[in-house]
Amino acid sequence: MAPLLSITGLSKIYTRGKERLEVLKDVNLSVEEGEFLALMGPSGSGKTTLLNLIGGLDKPTAGRIEVGGEVITTLSQRQLTKWRARHVGFIFQFYNLLPVLSAARNVEVPLYLTNLSGAERRRRVAVALELVDLSDRASHKPAELSGGQQQRVAIARALVSDPNLLVCDEPTGDLDQDSTDSILDLLHSLNHDHGKTIIMVTHDPRAAERATMQIHLNKGLLGHKLEAIS
Repeated sequence: MAPLLSITGLSKIYTRGKERLEVLKDVNLSVEEGEFLALMGPSGSGKTTLLNLIGGLDKPTAGRIEVGGEVITTLSQRQLTKWRARHVGFIFQFYNLLPVLSAARNVEVPLYLTNLSGAERRRRVAVALELVDLSDRASHKPAELSGGQQQRVAIARALVSDPNLLVCDEPTGDLDQDSTDSILDLLHSLNHDHGKTIIMVTHDPRAAERATMQIHLNKGLLGHKLEAIS
């Protein structure tokens, strides 16, 4: 079977006046369906840039990205928006919840890009909140939730459209140790018990140990994938 994610010859260059900043250099990577990959490296190594390219939030200068058999590097911005809504769930460090909306309404937001009925949207929201163990907090607004609970709402939002791929950018970077352990347990369960493919950027070796594979990025160059030690 073909890998879920296949990256070939990927480069990203930013131009600032006469200066050219090469953030990624000829990156090649494949990720199998059901894999949990931890992407590590120092600040400025290109980790978030690579994650944004994989999630279709940015376009490369050169190279090819194929996800689930679809070459996303050839899609227009409008096509990418529709593709992201169907296939990718995003989890960020700072949650990005809308403060005026309840947990349930925050989770529902991605579904407004679909043609689902209101009843089906509510059913999916209920399932996603139950999966992250927050059914009893559905009516609470973000300010009424702890940091760990807010991140669980963000994870439910990422899951609500049943995406092929979860991309996580430092998902525990703003949490205390207890909340960090809880979120990592949840991500492990989503991968191990529900078969979700996860790519996670992290600086924390303890977080990376929860992944099935680890890979390091340094100065835009990708190292070899290593099987994580359980």
